[in-house]
Amino acid sequence: MKQVFSKVVLASGLVMGLAAGAVQAQNVKPDAKRGETLYTQGDAQRGILACVACHGEKGNSVIAMYPHVAGLPAGYVVSQLKKFQIPAGQTKAARMNADGSPTAMTAIVGQMTDADMNDLAAYVSQQKLEKPAFAKEAANLDLVHRGREIWRAGIPSRNVPACASCHGADGKGMPEQFPFLSGQHPEYILAQLQAFAEGHRTHGGTENMMGTIANRMSNADMKAVADYAAGVR
Repeated sequence: MKQVFSKVVLASGLVMGLAAGAVQAQNVKPDAKRGETLYTQGDAQRGILACVACHGEKGNSVIAMYPHVAGLPAGYVVSQLKKFQIPAGQTKAARMNADGSPTAMTAIVGQMTDADMNDLAAYVSQQKLEKPAFAKEAANLDLVHRGREIWRAGIPSRNVPACASCHGADGKGMPEQFPFLSGQHPEYILAQLQAFAEGHRTHGGTENMMGTIANRMSNADMKAVADYAAGVR
């Protein structure tokens, strides 16, 4: 009986120790300085490329196909990084290109640990968007008017809600849930709307919601609102 009791105590102690270790791991404060190193230098030994090559210095992208990440909330950054990873038992990630092909991020993020993602997110969230993009079609008044109409009022006839209802009248978004679109590259916004519409950005409440919304929009409408969103302030 004593031996049985001893084994129970030992097992209980082991479980409690593991649980305590897990809690401690969750409570580790993200290291923004380490995140900066990963962002600027990557980790060649693990196949993690430097983020700066695509997303620009301090998260200010100068390449239209890659988004600005400066100032995005840390929680949102982590959640999106995880969606580039291929879940166990699945064959593709939740975030794919608009044509359904794997993004370059899948291979990179596949090598990252939770600590890597938390550290990177801590770093980029502390940066400021200093080089915002602007609307590219400002001279096309019909496009501007259509984009503004969808942004402010949606498309009632197709059950498309106003973009501003989630992303804010000024395009600043809602921390952790809906990203800022103001100053984001219009080409990138359009590509993401197309990916949503084709079902290549899935998994998760907001993504599924956006898939339904984007699927109800024409490509012309998506282009109009993407351009307007980039310039809204």
